[in-house]
Order: sequence, then C-alpha cells, then structure tokens
Amino acid sequence: MGMKNKFINVLVLIIQGLVSLAFLGAGCMKLLTPYDALAIAPNMGWVLDFSPTSVLVIASSEVLFAVGMLLSFFIEPLKKWTSIFALGLIAIMLGAAATHIGRGEPIAPNIVLASFAAIVAISRRNRLKSH
Repeated sequence: MGMKNKFINVLVLIIQGLVSLAFLGAGCMKLLTPYDALAIAPNMGWVLDFSPTSVLVIASSEVLFAVGMLLSFFIEPLKKWTSIFALGLIAIMLGAAATHIGRGEPIAPNIVLASFAAIVAISRRNRLKSH
C-alpha cells in the first residue's frame, strides 16, 4: 500500500469514527429523551410528524448502525458489513432530508452526514466480497 493509499485509509477511518459517534450520540439522545421533550426542543419539531414509536425506531436504527460501524474497527467479522451499516445511515439521512424538505427546514446537516457515510460505504464496499 502506497503512502497515498495509507493516507486515504486513515482519512476514511477518521470519517467512519466521527460519523459513528455522531449517530450514536444523536440516536441515544432521541432514545433517552421523552417524546414530549423532544417535540419542544430546538430543531426537533420534526418528531411531531411521527409517532413516539416511530421516533424510537429511527433512534434505535441510528444507534444500531453506528454501533455496527464502531465495532467493525475491533471485531473482524463485522468489517465485512461496514458499508452496509453506512448505507443504513444514508437511508436514515435521506428520510430525514425528505421530512425536513416537507417541513421547509434546512437539510444541510443531512447532506453532510449522508455524504460522509457515503464515503465510508464506497471506501469499504470491497469488504463485502466473499472470501
């Protein structure tokens, strides 16, 4: 592996870690904050478009995909699934963007997070091949 490839790999590892931590934090916050408190929190009015159960499903999905990406650093069999975990986070961000567009809200954070997750998904796609 050349110097350029090592640099890119380290950069992707950093992005993967940051994306994982961002979604882990956001998901845990949604899981631990009561629905009514989320509904009145700044930038969280979107939850009113969803049932409390739906918000819990979204939050749980964020946490599960984020934990999967984090654990793929340490657990060899999970490395194969890194791009799938990233694709799950992209799907969540696409849904979030659609919700925010419908509410007339900004989608820049969704685009940024989806783009970073896409970098991970694309960079790690070769791991999906069976060995």
